[in-house]
Amino acid sequence: MFRQLLRNAKERLRLFLSECGHRARVLRDSLRRQPDRIDQSSRFVPGFCYGYWEREARGLQLLKEWLSPEQLAQYIAKKYFDVTGCDSGKRYRISHGAAMNIHELDGAGRPRVGWCFAPKGYLVAGDVMLAQKIALETDERGALAVANRF
Repeated sequence: MFRQLLRNAKERLRLFLSECGHRARVLRDSLRRQPDRIDQSSRFVPGFCYGYWEREARGLQLLKEWLSPEQLAQYIAKKYFDVTGCDSGKRYRISHGAAMNIHELDGAGRPRVGWCFAPKGYLVAGDVMLAQKIALETDERGALAVANRF
């Protein structure tokens, strides 16, 4: 009895998933045939992902233009770069990301304290890292005053 119920449930689940896959393919194909159905002004609505990868690429390109040659080589090789704070002279490591990506380094270059701060708004990782770099290099005290420690 139980085996029969299990077989029936398995078959019904297989049919359901097959139908879902078919509907997803139909929807995907219909959306591909209508590329202009999305209002271009909605591209920058918070939470709307249209054009995300283009914005991400532009943000990373801008970041790379602002990095020093040493920072750029470090970022390309390791996906992080080091900056020096303008007030204390401490070194900070900014890793690729938009949150919880800043670590204060000790004298040996090991992470000592984590800091989290970011500009307001919906920005891609490259823009956030650039804002963090500029903040630490020009107003370290102000940046750390609003930062969360972790």
